[in-house]
Amino acid sequence: MAGAHYSISLLGVASSALAAPSEVQPRQASPFVTNAITDFAEPWALAFLPDNRILVTEKPGQLRIVDPVSKAKGTISGVPAVRNSGQGGLGDVAIHPRFAENQLVYISYAEPGSGGSRAAVARAKLNLNANTASGGSLQNLEVIWRQTQFVSGDGHYSHRLLFSRDRSTNSTTLWISSGERQQFDPAQSITSNLGKIIRLNDDGSIPSPDSALGANPFASQGAVASQVWALGVRNPLGIDFDEQCRLWEIEMGPMGGDEINLIEKGANYGWPVVSEGQHYDGRPIPKHNTRPQFNAPKAFWVPVISPSSVIIYKGDLFKNWKGNALISALGAQGLVRVEITGNTAREAQRIGMGRRMRCVRQSADGLLRLSLYVRDAA
Repeated sequence: MAGAHYSISLLGVASSALAAPSEVQPRQASPFVTNAITDFAEPWALAFLPDNRILVTEKPGQLRIVDPVSKAKGTISGVPAVRNSGQGGLGDVAIHPRFAENQLVYISYAEPGSGGSRAAVARAKLNLNANTASGGSLQNLEVIWRQTQFVSGDGHYSHRLLFSRDRSTNSTTLWISSGERQQFDPAQSITSNLGKIIRLNDDGSIPSPDSALGANPFASQGAVASQVWALGVRNPLGIDFDEQCRLWEIEMGPMGGDEINLIEKGANYGWPVVSEGQHYDGRPIPKHNTRPQFNAPKAFWVPVISPSSVIIYKGDLFKNWKGNALISALGAQGLVRVEITGNTAREAQRIGMGRRMRCVRQSADGLLRLSLYVRDAA
C-alpha cells in the first residue's frame, strides 16, 4: 500500500490462567500477557542464542540481535545480498545445535540472479562484539544449498530451517522446507528440489546410508533427488519435530486448503494434483480422498488461516498445550492451536492477536516469542 509503513514488535509472552482442554472454546480471548520488546523492519524469523539474546531476520535484508532484558539491539553485518520483493527477502535463521562449540549460524534468503531469484541457505560463523548495541558480523559465509532454478516471480520460497541431532553419533541433520515458487509441476518432479522437504547434513552434503535415518529415499535417482525426504508440498512455511521425533509441516494452500501434515520418509503430499482448496480462478482441484496414493493432511482449513510458522510446544509453562502445534497465522491474525493425538490433529483454539503473525518460537524457559506486523497508514 502506497504511503504505508510497518511498525513491528517482538513480543515476550507469559501465561495467565489457562483453561483445561475440555473447557477450551474454538475461539477465545488471549490467555496470556504480552510484553513488547522492541520494533523491527518486517521481521521474518527469530532464533535464540545460548545467552538468551535473540537473532531476528528483517525481510529487507538485515540480521539483528536483541537483548530481551535490556532491549538493546544491534546489527549483524555480512549478510549476503537478497531479493527483497513480494515474499522474497531475508528469511529464516537457525543456530547450530553445537553453537557453543562452533558459533555457526544458518540463514535462508531469496538469492537474486539471472532470470529472477531462488531460495538459498548459507552458514557462517557469528562473531559478536562486546555489547549488543554494537552488533557483530558473519564470517566465512558459505552457501550450502540452493533451489535448482531461478524463477521470475517472488512467491513461495518457504525456506524454513530446522535441525535434528543424533547424540549417539554426534551428527547433525539440517531440514529445509522448499516451496514450489508458484510453478506447480516441479513439486511432483524428482529432478527438481522445489515443492520438497529437504534433508541434508549440516554442511549441505547428502546423508549416508549408515546415518541415523538411513539414506534419503530417492538417493539412487541422482544428485537433486538425493536431497529429497518428501515431495508434493506447496508453500511449506513451518516444520518442527514432536517429542516422538515425528516431523510436522504447515503449508499455505491455494484458495482454501491450508494444511498440517505429518511428514514421512518418501511420502508424496499431492500438490498440485490434489488439494482441499481450489485454484484462485475458481477451477476445482481434486481432493486427497480421490487419489489415495497421496498422503492427506491431518487437518486443513477452508477458509484459510494463512499459516506462517509452526512449533510443537514442548515446554511446561503452558502445561495443557504440551505436544500441541502452535501456528502463527497471517490471515487469522493470531495463533492457531492444534491438538495432536497419535496420528490425528484438530484445531482446538484460535487466539486473536489483532495483527498478522509472522513467526512463533519457544524459548528454553517455555515462553513464546512472537513477531507480528502492525501496518499503519502514513
